[in-house]
Amino acid sequence: MTLISKHCKQNASAIDGEAIAALLPQVPGWAVIDGKLQSSFTFRNYYETIAFVNAMAWVSHQQDHHPELMVGYKLCAVSYATHSAGGELSENDFICAAKVNALYVQRTSA
Repeated sequence: MTLISKHCKQNASAIDGEAIAALLPQVPGWAVIDGKLQSSFTFRNYYETIAFVNAMAWVSHQQDHHPELMVGYKLCAVSYATHSAGGELSENDFICAAKVNALYVQRTSA
């Protein structure tokens, strides 16, 4: 089962470095930095950036897993870690990263 077809689990457990290494290639453009799964997305203008943020908010609501965001005029930086796993990474972070990547491709290919 691919990450994008999975749904986040409540009270997810932290995963180890081996699992992180296995999942990371499934979310191109993402990296583990300071213990968080992070990526940045660029847009043509502020309106497109905010439209992406709003669409990502819907994904977050559906998955009940919410990222930290830094939003600028043409940039949205996204950072995931799992609170229920003590701020460590869980499979939920990778599931959401895959869904965010798909959303970005959908929004920027139009």
